[in-house]
Amino acid sequence: MTLVNSIFNWIMKKRIHQIELFIKYPHDVQEEWFQQLISTAQHTEWGKKYRYESIFTQKEFRERVPVQTYDTLKPYIERMLKGEQNILWPSEIRWFAKSSGTTNDRSKFIPVTDESLEECHYKGGKDLLSIYCNNRPNAKIFTGKGLVLGGSHQVNQLNEEIYYGDLSAVLIRNLPFWAEFYRTPDISITLMDNFEEKVEKVAHATITENVTNISGVPTWNIVLAKRILELTGKSNLLEVWPNLELYFHGAVSFTPYREQFKKLIPSDQMYYLETYNASEGFFGIQDLPNSEEMLLMLDYGIFYEFIPMEHLDRENPPTIGLEDVELGKNYALVISTNGGLWRYMIGDTIKFTSLSPYRIQITGRTKHFINAFGEELIIDNAEKGLTEACRKTGASIRDYTACPVYFKGNEAGSHEWIIEFERPPDNLDVFIDTLDQTLREINSDYDAKRFKDMALRRPLVHVAPDGTFYQWMKNRGKLGGQNKVPRLANERRYVEEILDIMKDA
Repeated sequence: MTLVNSIFNWIMKKRIHQIELFIKYPHDVQEEWFQQLISTAQHTEWGKKYRYESIFTQKEFRERVPVQTYDTLKPYIERMLKGEQNILWPSEIRWFAKSSGTTNDRSKFIPVTDESLEECHYKGGKDLLSIYCNNRPNAKIFTGKGLVLGGSHQVNQLNEEIYYGDLSAVLIRNLPFWAEFYRTPDISITLMDNFEEKVEKVAHATITENVTNISGVPTWNIVLAKRILELTGKSNLLEVWPNLELYFHGAVSFTPYREQFKKLIPSDQMYYLETYNASEGFFGIQDLPNSEEMLLMLDYGIFYEFIPMEHLDRENPPTIGLEDVELGKNYALVISTNGGLWRYMIGDTIKFTSLSPYRIQITGRTKHFINAFGEELIIDNAEKGLTEACRKTGASIRDYTACPVYFKGNEAGSHEWIIEFERPPDNLDVFIDTLDQTLREINSDYDAKRFKDMALRRPLVHVAPDGTFYQWMKNRGKLGGQNKVPRLANERRYVEEILDIMKDA
């Protein structure tokens, strides 16, 4: 296995040279992909509608093709789900990634083409390993197996030739046969529908394996890890898997989970690598150790545009290209892809932390914020406030969500938080005051609304009993996979549902 590990390391490092090229020539690489995408799709129904054969510049593309959302593309995708081809992309499309959006209960079905599988998702997976091996020359992850807590997939009944499932399941289902030798558990367990039964079987199946790396959404991996420790009677995962050295994580901010993972894996040598991988595409990889920023991957068959947040509410918001972005400014991400998505606003907001190379941080969702009183509180603000409150009070957070309390009579509004702690604060009042004060320091709009309690009062915080968020997600049929707890919302529905669970606890 040592020889195999050395060979894999050598192959992965070859990719680093290509990454260095797009870092050096970012705009040239993006222009090449723009031209290739337009050329490839010009004879599709979409390409003919917008006369792609006569689009030669990015300016013409922006002027001719409106910014899209899932709702505007949905009529085309519904036809594709029934088997129609050559609509948004010319190659045959048989797979769709089912994305259960956290802003509502509707499911989204994102086309997954052969090109997006190979040139985007799988390429991103290989690059994760390449970057890791480059940063850690003595890596030994290929001497064991990777534990993947995937989603589930099922046949779409509209057409027996069409399949859909969580992105992780789609990727696992299409992996080459040899990849099975380097992952665990068996595919029959990985793709089980029932999450609770899956956790039990994954735990039993992987206890005796030589697991060197794990990947998946932090929330669900913690559930699995705790079950494994219960079964084995061990105090941490290194006692179960002594060669564990790497955790790939993404989908949600890692900040609330960092302390929990340090307890589960008590080693300074454990490497955490963040990814930005969505159903719509693979966008970013943390290329620097101990960093909270990700390298924007520019050669995955994706053309990027960005909407400044001040223009987001316009009917057809203007976008800018990579060459015009500014440091520290929030943008809504817009993509055109080799999966057939055109000028598609995916709903994430990002900011650039570096322009050479282009590195980003995810700051939230275009619909996941609280702006009931003009305070414009985004997830990035919330994470920083909670982190500081935890630091001051010795707390550790398992999950949280927040929403507004609207004006009532002569009373000012406020923000209502439900927080489930892994380790409760030694003083809840200090926790709340620190959260409030930090938000005031980092968000001038929030601070203005808090002035003398005129528009916003001190935050209201409920401490949820252990397991509350798990039960809520279970009630909604959203355990496992890519499902995430919505952190911030302008509506009260989520908070009211969780409060009802807490009343019955």
